[in-house]
Amino acid sequence: MMWRQHPVVCQEAVELMSDYIDGTLSSKNRRRLEKHLAVCGPCQTYLAQMRLTIAASGSIGPDDIEPTALADLVDVFRHYRGDASHEE
Repeated sequence: MMWRQHPVVCQEAVELMSDYIDGTLSSKNRRRLEKHLAVCGPCQTYLAQMRLTIAASGSIGPDDIEPTALADLVDVFRHYRGDASHEE
């Protein structure tokens, strides 16, 4: 019996985008995602926004951020990872 490939829905497309951008998505899922992107304007927009965010964040260095803002960001990431016990 031949299995049919299920089409990608927007929620799955969003989940696959990071690996797609990184070039680590399997060829099967890449084809499925590209097929979805060809017909889904909102997902095309989301992908473009992700690429712009990556490009913009690559041009910001630690010295470009105010020390209090940097400390706040570090705190957010620690809480996200569950490392709140490492606060200084």
